[in-house]
Amino acid sequence: MERGGWVMWPLLVLSIVSIALILERSWFWFRNRQPINNGSALKMAHALREGKMWNAAALADKDQTIYGRVVKGIITLGCSESVGLEVIENERRRIERFMVVLSTIITASPLLGILGTVSGIIRSFNFLSGTDVVTDPRLVSAGIAEALLTTAFGLIVALVTLFPYMVFRAQVDRCLGRLEAIVAAAEAGRCEE
Repeated sequence: MERGGWVMWPLLVLSIVSIALILERSWFWFRNRQPINNGSALKMAHALREGKMWNAAALADKDQTIYGRVVKGIITLGCSESVGLEVIENERRRIERFMVVLSTIITASPLLGILGTVSGIIRSFNFLSGTDVVTDPRLVSAGIAEALLTTAFGLIVALVTLFPYMVFRAQVDRCLGRLEAIVAAAEAGRCEE
């Protein structure tokens, strides 16, 4: 940390925040996962499409995921497109939580690394351009080391954040698609008991 200069501290903070958010989002998506063959979201959508509100309500009561909450909202508030969109928008906060922060970390980390690179090179050139003759090459190499360390650390933080972010982004898209399918099924079934 010391050899990387002051830029290493914000990068360390970003890495800790990134890991914490990745763990939180992983736990969130683990709790809201829907197996393809036996997904309750599919069963609830089917019940709504057939107009079997009692069946959809029973399935929603057992389902503690986003999908169950959306179905409960549709049954409670009514089966119109506007209600469906409102219920989905209420859940969107949970679905897309921290995605902007992760995206910002992906962008900011390499930029901070480059800032450290510039800072380290400036430090090296300050030693070289001084009035004294540089007799100890370690003075120049300390600035170069700072430049390389901050660049590497910034790229590592960005890459460690990027791959989970892309998985979470795909999960968000898939979840929103399922929620839209539930709303469409409710409209098709016209919510008749």
